[in-house]
Amino acid sequence: MRALAPICALLLLAACNTEPPKPKPVETAVPKELAENPAGVSAAANSLGTPMKERVATIGLLNKRNNLSQDLKMKPGEARRVGNIVVKVEACEKTAPWEYDPEEGAFVQVYVQERPDVNSPLAWHKIFSGWLFKNAPSVNVVEHPVYDVWVKSCAMSFPGEDSPAPTSSAKPSGKPSAPPLPAPAPAPAPSATPTPPAA
Repeated sequence: MRALAPICALLLLAACNTEPPKPKPVETAVPKELAENPAGVSAAANSLGTPMKERVATIGLLNKRNNLSQDLKMKPGEARRVGNIVVKVEACEKTAPWEYDPEEGAFVQVYVQERPDVNSPLAWHKIFSGWLFKNAPSVNVVEHPVYDVWVKSCAMSFPGEDSPAPTSSAKPSGKPSAPPLPAPAPAPAPSATPTPPAA
């Protein structure tokens, strides 16, 4: 019995030192139904304002070497080359008029043709890909020693922004309306009894 006691103690200690089973890895793959963009999502996004393909982004471009700046007006999906730089607009958005903190922005990709060193040939390099915002330019910045790119506007409209044509009952804008005039008093009704002739 005494000889079995140390063996039992060793077995109990060995059982305590066993590692618990490793947890299963957390899945990081995006489910197929979320990865695909159903037709309803894009239709809902387009129904809130101007369809994406009809919006116009105005992008400011500055060449710091010669201090020349210009505005590039592009629709989403368009790209514009100016010398050794290509600016591509993928999307353009602005907050609805009924939302707080108005903002305009565009998803922009910038490619520059340059050589990494003196002995290398010219090659295109993507230097920026992301959202640029008009009222918060410091949130995302195109960092390049020669070129500066920023968003100036995103032209789009939302339902209800255009005022309807005034109707006859509508008040003219900008002028106070005059109070209505009182209706004229009705003429007195003729009496039923004849009046005696004057003497």
